[in-house]
Amino acid sequence: MNTTEALETITQVLRRIAPDVDVDELPDDVPLRAELELDSLDFLSFVEQLSKTSGRRIEEADYDALSTKASCIEFLSAT
Repeated sequence: MNTTEALETITQVLRRIAPDVDVDELPDDVPLRAELELDSLDFLSFVEQLSKTSGRRIEEADYDALSTKASCIEFLSAT
């Protein structure tokens, strides 16, 4: 997955998780959980949908790599 595809995937999932948030205006470097006020279940849903949509298996050990939009893009576009 390239960086453009990763961003599209993240944007799509975030719109489902936080429909009231303008995801396009969300800075790439802000912590998603704090900015979107995601509790642990919301974050788990984000991870599960991200995994399903991207086709990439995401382990619990990978959760720290999903803290911001930028880190999510880096994680999903890594081979």
